[in-house]
Amino acid sequence: MKSLSSFLASVSLLALTFSLAFASDPSPVQDFCVGVNTPADGVFVNGKFCKDPKLATPEDFFFTGLDKPIPVTDPAGSAVKLVYAENLPGLNTLGLSFARADFAVNGYFPPHIHPRATEVLVVMEGTLSVGFVSSDDNGNRLFNKTLNKGDLIVLPMGLIHYAVNVGNVPAVALASLNSQNPGMITIANALGSIPPINPNVLATEQCRA
Repeated sequence: MKSLSSFLASVSLLALTFSLAFASDPSPVQDFCVGVNTPADGVFVNGKFCKDPKLATPEDFFFTGLDKPIPVTDPAGSAVKLVYAENLPGLNTLGLSFARADFAVNGYFPPHIHPRATEVLVVMEGTLSVGFVSSDDNGNRLFNKTLNKGDLIVLPMGLIHYAVNVGNVPAVALASLNSQNPGMITIANALGSIPPINPNVLATEQCRA
C-alpha cells in the first residue's frame, strides 16, 4: 500500500511538472474557433464562444488598417494599435496577436513585460533603440540594438523591454506575440500599485541597486 501511495505521488508530481513545463496558450483541437460573445453560437473556448464553423466567413480572419498612422497623444510619444481576438475573431485559440506601434520623434515605450508572450518586433519606418534585460539568474544583462527599417529583434517572454525613437523622423514598428492575450505590465505603474507597496521595501531595493 505504501509503495502504491508513493507511486501515485510520483505520478502526480510528474504530471504537475509536465503541465508547468509546457504552460502556454493551448493548442487548438479544431481548424478554428471564431470567437463570438453569445452562448447560442456554440462552445465556450479561451474566453469566447465558438461560432459554428459552417457559418464562418473570410471576414472573420481579416483585419485592415495597419498601414494607417495612429495619432500619438500619450506624453511618452508613442501609440499602439493591438490586433487580437477581440477585434479579429478568427485569432481565438490560435495563440497569436499583433500590434502596430507609432513613435513621435524622441517618443518611447517605457520598460514593461508581457507575462504570457514572446514578442518579435520589426521596424517599418525610422530608427528605434530596442532592448531587454535578462533575469537575475543571468546577471540582469542589457541586450540593446539600434534598429533601422527592415530590422527585427526578438524579445523573450516575461523579460523587461523597451523601445525609443532615436531618429529625427517618426518611427513605425510592427510586432507579433505568441499569445492571443499576452498581457502587459508597465514597471513604473506596477511600482505605483493600489494599495501602494510599503515604501520601506522600495527604498531598500533602491539602495541595493
